[in-house]
Amino acid sequence: MRPLLFALVVCSVALFAQAPEGGRGRGPVKHKNLQVLPDDSTLIPNMRMAATGLGVMCDYCHEQDRSLDTKPTKVTARMMFSMVKDINSKFPDGKVHVTCYTCHRGMTEPLTAPPAAQ
Repeated sequence: MRPLLFALVVCSVALFAQAPEGGRGRGPVKHKNLQVLPDDSTLIPNMRMAATGLGVMCDYCHEQDRSLDTKPTKVTARMMFSMVKDINSKFPDGKVHVTCYTCHRGMTEPLTAPPAAQ
């Protein structure tokens, strides 16, 4: 009898420990005011890659309400995402060749001069 009770408890704990379908139980998140990037599974990785490429945190471009366009850096970021998307679309292999890091190298201002010869 005890092994059966133990197995029942273990199975119950495993069932209740699983996250509800859709992440946090609220269903899929729909982001507001997206104009350049798609609202899909690539959105957050793209935003993280941009933040890393510029060496900044999310609040460098975003307000607390992410849908607001009050920061000029957000408007510039949209133009930069469009530019990078356009450049990458011209490569025939379909791979990503240019990212924010290509020019910014972890700084908010892009590097405009070539590196010094060694």
